[in-house]
Amino acid sequence: MSVRFSPSPLVAIGSDWFRMKLVTMSTGSGPAVGVVDTDEGTVRDVTELLPAGAGIIEVIEGWAEVGRVLRERVKELPARPLDLVDLLAPIPMPRRNIFCVGKNYREHVVEFGRSGYDNPDRSEAMPEHPVVFSKATTAVTGPFADIDPHHGVTSEVDYEAELAVIIGRGGRGISREQAYEHVWGYTIVNDVTARDLQRAHKQWLIGKSLDTHCPMGPYAVSADEIPDVTALLVESSVNGERRQSAPVKDLIFDIPELIATLSAGITLLPGDIIATGTPAGVGIGFDPPRFLTSGDIVEVTITGLGAQRSRVA
Repeated sequence: MSVRFSPSPLVAIGSDWFRMKLVTMSTGSGPAVGVVDTDEGTVRDVTELLPAGAGIIEVIEGWAEVGRVLRERVKELPARPLDLVDLLAPIPMPRRNIFCVGKNYREHVVEFGRSGYDNPDRSEAMPEHPVVFSKATTAVTGPFADIDPHHGVTSEVDYEAELAVIIGRGGRGISREQAYEHVWGYTIVNDVTARDLQRAHKQWLIGKSLDTHCPMGPYAVSADEIPDVTALLVESSVNGERRQSAPVKDLIFDIPELIATLSAGITLLPGDIIATGTPAGVGIGFDPPRFLTSGDIVEVTITGLGAQRSRVA
């Protein structure tokens, strides 16, 4: 029987009741929410514990209640090998565009400024305020799905490994001191970018939003699984060659600052996703630039959040 729950504030952050890795997986009847045990290498479909049609956004909205139900009852459900399950993005259809932050690691600011792709000029100056743009929801794809190179639309496809914050309790006017009270958890995003479109259109929406240019996941990880988010290491590789590696503590504008800035006049909603920025080592940071081509394999890993692996179609 499904458990009914209603939206409620996050409670007991840090309690063992709530530590969890969630996935959205493909089943014969459509997408389903699963709970992963990475130690066992298994996943359990928790559909029967949720209201009909509930996805991870609804789970987050009712986390105070549903988190406890899942923790208490998930072991009653049959486990499947995780590597035999087709994982989708944890939030396959976000409610609205993803909030993204550009130029948020110092060394990336420098490489971006030197590349000639920055607008309006080649600037290596550190930003005074967060550089915020958005990425269309239709860019979202799974953590192991192919990336469409969009031949004929772009010839300069780049990768950007990023930590993404998932909002739990929404709100407006959130202070730095209260920011983490509004974080449900974290996931991985590859902010794939068509650099030529990014440069040509000045504002970045089109260059950032081509279909499949936001691999997400594999997991949505509750915040209490991460003792110190600033210690997480964000890394990427292309065809096995390490390209990016930096800890989250190197962010110019940290997570509380990003939440405070965004929520100052915008109401954040449960399930909102904030991609916090990418470290140095992206394709345009090389001379000449090293853009992705068909057949390339891009891997993105973040400590405690798993790894995604995408092939350029």
